[in-house]
Amino acid sequence: MLKRTGKRPYRRVGRGQSSTRGKQSGRGGKGQTARAGNKRRPEMRDIIKKLPKRRGYGKNRAHTVKSMQPTMVAVSLSKLDKYFDSGAEISRITLVASGLIGRRDRAKIVAGESSKKFSVVGCTVSGSARAAIEKAGGSIALLTPTEKPKKVAKPAKKTAKKA
Repeated sequence: MLKRTGKRPYRRVGRGQSSTRGKQSGRGGKGQTARAGNKRRPEMRDIIKKLPKRRGYGKNRAHTVKSMQPTMVAVSLSKLDKYFDSGAEISRITLVASGLIGRRDRAKIVAGESSKKFSVVGCTVSGSARAAIEKAGGSIALLTPTEKPKKVAKPAKKTAKKA
């Protein structure tokens, strides 16, 4: 079957009933939509315009603004007692590896019961926890701005081979 390649001719409307485009001339029934100059505003636009603007950075913005900000997780000395041996070095990396904190979290070591000797590096420590660690013979060192903590090794991803 052959297909038409040229443009269809313009169909004249409003030229009597025998032309198939007479009387209402393809405009449907009566009313606002049948009249010339019918251009109504979309309803959704009016709804959007009535909503108040969200002013100020951080106001009414749910959790999206601070989603990348690390959260501080309190880790007690009694938990460290269970997970680490005496003389172990405790840092953010070792806490992530042991599963006590998440990859994006920061840790604050708080008081608890512990008799083991720990050396804490680069973690925030509460006053009572500091006293307990030093009493047990441990040490606390903060990271200097020149030092950077080592990255935690991610588990290897399994790649599916395409056939």
